[in-house]
Amino acid sequence: MKMKRIEATIQTDKTGAVSDAIKDLVGGFSILEGNGRGSGKRQEIRSGRGTGSFTAEYNKVAVVITYVDDADAEKVISAIASASFTGKGGDGIITVSSMESALNIASKKTGSEAL
Repeated sequence: MKMKRIEATIQTDKTGAVSDAIKDLVGGFSILEGNGRGSGKRQEIRSGRGTGSFTAEYNKVAVVITYVDDADAEKVISAIASASFTGKGGDGIITVSSMESALNIASKKTGSEAL
């Protein structure tokens, strides 16, 4: 069976909503937090005693990664997009890649059974 890797870069404050939206749709997922630079407005940061300010070079982002059967991909993508939508620039991006194979290390299951 064909499988997909779904990777969504979203705003960090949307991780809870995205997690709730996909937890019953996928076997598991990873959330990695970091810095990113895209089309979103960057945060204005005050420095010193509040007299100066500068624009942050990066925004705080979270990357949600999951693996699903080909048949479930659109459902998961829609759930992530709906949960992370604000209507403003910087909502994020979802990328989808085809996976050739998967191996669950503990159970030794392969293919879609590994998911």
